[in-house]
Amino acid sequence: MAVKRSMKRKKYYTAAEANAALPLIRVVVRDIAELARDLRDRHERLTRLQPSERGMLGDAYHEELQQVQAEFERDQERMREYEEELKRLGVELKDYDTGLIDFPCWMDDREVYLCWRLGETEVSHWHEIDAGFAGRQRLLTAATQN
Repeated sequence: MAVKRSMKRKKYYTAAEANAALPLIRVVVRDIAELARDLRDRHERLTRLQPSERGMLGDAYHEELQQVQAEFERDQERMREYEEELKRLGVELKDYDTGLIDFPCWMDDREVYLCWRLGETEVSHWHEIDAGFAGRQRLLTAATQN
């Protein structure tokens, strides 16, 4: 039996649509940035807790190691859930720490990205697909009304 694959069309945002989506995206990205810091700290802690080749370690040590590992794995799963939520919204997470997000956009007959990062009040920049954050440019006032 053949399985139908849903052909999901890529979502393209106007600046107005991207700004309208920001309240939800801002909350998710804030959670991602905080969780990314926690995961990094927990990973460093796990690295420090790894037993050295010499010496026997007590049960308390092994319990702590298992607990930290379990917390790390739970938080990794939470991160995947946050990433999936952004994918469902049609946006791309570019940087976990700064909360950098790209919104696909169709501008002047070509695909570009509208660019936003955590802490900015609105989506007010864009860049070419291959330019990245370094190539971002301010949106013109007329373009933000679309």
